[in-house]
Amino acid sequence: MNTIEKLDNEQIAKLTEKRQLPDFSPGDTVRVNVKVIEGTRERIQAFEGVCIARKNRGVNSSFTVRKISYNEGVERIFPLYSPRIDSVELVRRGDVRRAKLYYLRGRRGKSARISEKTTGAAGKAAVSERADAAAAKAAASAAPGSGKGSAKRKAKRTGGGSDGGAVKAAKAE
Repeated sequence: MNTIEKLDNEQIAKLTEKRQLPDFSPGDTVRVNVKVIEGTRERIQAFEGVCIARKNRGVNSSFTVRKISYNEGVERIFPLYSPRIDSVELVRRGDVRRAKLYYLRGRRGKSARISEKTTGAAGKAAVSERADAAAAKAAASAAPGSGKGSAKRKAKRTGGGSDGGAVKAAKAE
């Protein structure tokens, strides 16, 4: 390994210690959370779409994500190790046979769909990841204090508090 590769690997290690990147490939649907700076404020904006290309060039690695927004195709190229990228979430794994999915640019509707990978190691990993996410979501919703607004919404729908809507009926008279 020459000096440039050593420096490259050190930089990658330094940049990836702060956040974990999922193992994704072209055809996978990903949600990229990007830090956006507007004036003095900074916020996180999600960009969800299909990864159509991946370029592995060490620190200069990047990936292209394509989505349809208001019937218009939008593509963004993200540097993989950029500090502007907050996180990358794998939404679903796609079953494709190519490394570059540029043919999706000319397709619309059903012909532009990519089927989900359900067989092999990646398919099993996707199923287990989905089960883990569902379990985590169920645990989060079952935790006490997680449904703060639900009791208020229910009370609003039924017409008030524990009196079963008697207050609402009394106000109507």
